[in-house]
Amino acid sequence: MTRPVFGPITQAMTRSAMRCGLASASLGKQPGGDLTGRTRIGNRHMSLIKDLLETPAKLRAASKFTVMNGLLYLGTGALFIAWPGVTQWLFMDAAFVGHERALIRVIGLTLAVIGWLYLFGGRSGARQIVAASVVDRLVFVPAVLVPLAMAGVFPHMFLTLAILDPALAVAAWVLLGRTS
Repeated sequence: MTRPVFGPITQAMTRSAMRCGLASASLGKQPGGDLTGRTRIGNRHMSLIKDLLETPAKLRAASKFTVMNGLLYLGTGALFIAWPGVTQWLFMDAAFVGHERALIRVIGLTLAVIGWLYLFGGRSGARQIVAASVVDRLVFVPAVLVPLAMAGVFPHMFLTLAILDPALAVAAWVLLGRTS
């Protein structure tokens, strides 16, 4: 019988979880999980997909707004990945030189990941994700994108994002204040 590749790693993680009180002693005697996304911890089964789709009974307006922002970012990111030339068509930026098409795809991936996190952060109903998104969009986005645009790096696209993103953050902040 061959030994699983991850056997020692799984055993070490199980011992650590038992020391921290996160798992019962029976975990070490039973299979730790399978490739379907379910992990057995004691008598509980957790499904990754089920956890992703879980949502509170009623989301507040700020959380719904964060979900909508997540969908906007996810869609924009997917568009930039699939069609990097959209920046030239939509923002009337200059033609690509060198590997700028790949850079737009990386920006698209970044927007898609941010959208994914906003989507599921908003679906969680946690006020902290809304507040955290307000801070980063009001401070970090303009602080990084405006100097880049002024230096001539995708100026129309970056200035549009540097204006739109903080505007969405202010709207989220207003909604967050209304649901206190």
